[in-house]
Amino acid sequence: MSRSVPVSSGKRPALGHRAKRWLYIVHRWIGIFSCLLFAIWFLSGLVMIYVPFPALTAQERLAGPEQIDWPRVAVQPAAALVAADITSPKAMALEMRDGAPVWRIDPWDGPQRTVAASTHGPLKSVDAAMARRIASRFGRSPVDELERIDRDQWTVAGGFDRYRPLWKASLRDTAGVVLYVSSTTGAVVQNTNRRERFWNWLGSVPHWIYPTVLRQDNAAWRQVVMWVSGPCIAAAVTGIWIGLLRTRIGRRRYRGGRITPYRGWMWWHHVAGLAGGLALLAWIFSGWLSVDPGRLFASPGIGGLERAAYAGVAGQPRVAMEKLAPLARGAKQVKLTWNAARPLLTIERPDQPATNLDATTLTPFRTSERAILAAAARLVPGAHIRRVDRLSVPDAYWYEVGSLPILPVLRVKYDDPAGTWVHIDPATGAILGDTHRRGRIYRWLFDLLHKWDLNGLTLNRPAWDILLWALSLLGLITSVSGIWIGWIRLTQPRRAPPTKG
Repeated sequence: MSRSVPVSSGKRPALGHRAKRWLYIVHRWIGIFSCLLFAIWFLSGLVMIYVPFPALTAQERLAGPEQIDWPRVAVQPAAALVAADITSPKAMALEMRDGAPVWRIDPWDGPQRTVAASTHGPLKSVDAAMARRIASRFGRSPVDELERIDRDQWTVAGGFDRYRPLWKASLRDTAGVVLYVSSTTGAVVQNTNRRERFWNWLGSVPHWIYPTVLRQDNAAWRQVVMWVSGPCIAAAVTGIWIGLLRTRIGRRRYRGGRITPYRGWMWWHHVAGLAGGLALLAWIFSGWLSVDPGRLFASPGIGGLERAAYAGVAGQPRVAMEKLAPLARGAKQVKLTWNAARPLLTIERPDQPATNLDATTLTPFRTSERAILAAAARLVPGAHIRRVDRLSVPDAYWYEVGSLPILPVLRVKYDDPAGTWVHIDPATGAILGDTHRRGRIYRWLFDLLHKWDLNGLTLNRPAWDILLWALSLLGLITSVSGIWIGWIRLTQPRRAPPTKG
């Protein structure tokens, strides 16, 4: 009696072989393109560690303007608000513009407005002559060239929209400083120098895919970042998969006890990819998340109405200017804000800590945690405060890369569906920031995976630098070897299959 033996159809092995073949094809051809981008991103990312995108820093903002000319200050905050037709301001700042004191007023919505703080008539428009004088005073140097622009590479971001058009002033100095003066307010809003511009063409601009022609259209720029990053994610995933398939660590190794079958450039590509592949994947995935595809992590946050309710602006204090002048001697700016129904004057001088005064009494500012929390109860409509933490050291959600944030700080947690947290300065009652549950998830998926910004690393440099350099070098080896392998494949003629005799 014969026994039947099942015969394999061979479909499953054929299917597996076909899938593996496509895995290699996808990685091979997408990898040629993606390795070029990876190399650019790794190199530019290393530059960005040390040279960030140009910005007018707080130190530069205070170093540039003239000291407030107190004998000429004659307009009270209330009168300035009437002139600006604003009833409930977010903040007011007294400073100099073109040799005269002005009030700069920020409403809760809309553009900043500037009114005269002296009694010498209405403000003049910011024409070319005034812009030249403002830039020269701010930069302590004559202006060589002045042009009116809407935007350029260093002012393309949307944050400059409320100041446009801009006067671009190139100074006659050794550092190649360029200042940007708002044509609507007369404020200096951006500052670059030759060194920053040079290194940013090698850093932020290629890393963020940030040329002006693209970045000026935010929607188009977001789409480009998403669609460029997508194939790169595919290249990283397939590369890790192939790398693992071609690795033998156990007893069944390749000839000579080798864990990889490759030699030469392919060996470097395989080994560096195994060592740094997960970091590369984390970087490209988090880079794709940087534009928040589908607005998955977006949240309206705390709105202007709620912040205004927290501020509790109830009438404008009459500031005794003749008493304030000696207290604020040498100040470049005096800012008036309201926190938890208390008017606060902040006096700022270059290279000195800010001085906080009660705007009504001109005595050192004092507030209480009870008053802050009573006002904070109005910040999130329909929600209650469920917990308050007082932080004296930074943690995973309250930190700054490379420095200490404001401490101590109050973290107020609410029971709303969004899981809102608000950080408040207990010394002044100022709201320092707010976050929500989606934002805290984004902190781990983007900030951690892209910046490796754990306090244990960033506060103990050069530990952070060493880690980023090590991972970046692994990524560069993987990328450069992939570029060379792809170049050989594209330029060398393919061998014809042998003919049958």
